[in-house]
Amino acid sequence: MLRWVAAACISAVSITVFAQSEKAQDSIVHLNQIQVIGTHNSYNMGFAPSEGKYFSAHYAKAYHGLEYHHQTLTQQLNAGVRQLELDIVQDPQGGRFAHPKIVELTKQEGLPPDTDFDPKHKMMMPGFKTLHLGDLNERSACPLFVDCLREIRQWSKSHKRHVPIFLLIEDKQGRVSQLPDAVTAEPWTAATWDAMDAEIRSVFKENEMITPDQVRGSYPTLEAAVLAGGWPTLAKARGKVVFLLYNRKSAPAYLAGHAMMKGRALFVNGRPGEPEAAFVEQDAGKPDEIAALVKKGYLVRSRSDYNTDQGRDNDTTRRDDLLSSGAQMISTDFPVSEPAPWTGYTVGIPGGLAARCNPVNAPATCNNSLIEGTTTREPSPSHRP
Repeated sequence: MLRWVAAACISAVSITVFAQSEKAQDSIVHLNQIQVIGTHNSYNMGFAPSEGKYFSAHYAKAYHGLEYHHQTLTQQLNAGVRQLELDIVQDPQGGRFAHPKIVELTKQEGLPPDTDFDPKHKMMMPGFKTLHLGDLNERSACPLFVDCLREIRQWSKSHKRHVPIFLLIEDKQGRVSQLPDAVTAEPWTAATWDAMDAEIRSVFKENEMITPDQVRGSYPTLEAAVLAGGWPTLAKARGKVVFLLYNRKSAPAYLAGHAMMKGRALFVNGRPGEPEAAFVEQDAGKPDEIAALVKKGYLVRSRSDYNTDQGRDNDTTRRDDLLSSGAQMISTDFPVSEPAPWTGYTVGIPGGLAARCNPVNAPATCNNSLIEGTTTREPSPSHRP
């Protein structure tokens, strides 16, 4: 009995010391001084069997790069993913993407019918949709953008001590498929961007996000703020989300009427020297160039693999270079919970951590175990939709 009491006391003391240590570290480590793993096209459920057969037969080269699929957003977050990418199209009337042509095309070739890609008829509802390729690759873990947001928020509220979750938003416009007669995505107007921000804020409260206004503070430009170390500390950023706009070409429209992103929810994809530069996409950036950006204070996202090539060859060169480069977000098709089926290639934070101290710019005293610990690694489903 005495041993049990003593062990319980020691455990309680250890937990208290750990909490105090984490609190002390959180007060000096900033949001841009950590490193996390993200997923590319995080919503993408891949192809159903007959869809895959049709697509691979008619678009072999494209299929090579698309032969991956992800778990649900919740499963990915449980497994330690802390950056998610969502591609969205506008569909204010609803139904624009509700009848993908690949269903009829597989039927014409005599292939067995696949499961319904949209059994709850979400695609008939008005609002932003989350999908990859119209008519050909539309299976999504959360067809409605607002449902993606709700799922992420629900997970966040249940794991309040998580490091910030970075949400990369890619708007899609015009032709988004290889089919010559494929449905096109409507162009985005100023009203579209306002509606997207409103949809985000319909789910996430202001104090649940890190916004450009918060980071800029009293500085004249957002870039001046981040170069001066203006990203919030983990003490202020835990349990929150950060929205990032992927497409550089969309930045002018998003900024129209919102200079310096005033009142906006997303950080635009900038370049050094631009007043709005805080987040800098470097998908194909060289490690030394990325490290230089990280040292200056920018938030950088890069990709460790492309078109499934590294997954097929088990080529870990870029993965390892990016881990050393300090890129805060390293995006992959193959996180640890979803290894490449050909070789077992994966991308993860060493030690099974969800996040670690940034190897380039974190304080020398930063302790990886106090950033965010090991996570539940759920095995990837062995079957497709």
